[in-house]
Amino acid sequence: MNSAVNTTLGLLPVGSRIVVRSRVDWRQAAIARVAEGKVVLTVHSPSGYSYRLRRDLDAAVGYDGAIAVLLGNHADNWRENFSPLDSRW
Repeated sequence: MNSAVNTTLGLLPVGSRIVVRSRVDWRQAAIARVAEGKVVLTVHSPSGYSYRLRRDLDAAVGYDGAIAVLLGNHADNWRENFSPLDSRW
């Protein structure tokens, strides 16, 4: 993945899909809203539930091809440790 910052989270439109790092793995998320100087992400959990994260507008976003990835200090690649979702869908 190109680790260079291509944009910031606040510049992406509501509804954009992005890959984010949880405590143990990488997960799918979507930008739910922008409010009070924060971006609210809805993160999909392997159990079928979802939860929300709030991140600063200036959080760095990089791209792996056409896939937006929220950058941070993580040693693993998102493709190697991506959370499997419910296979029924």
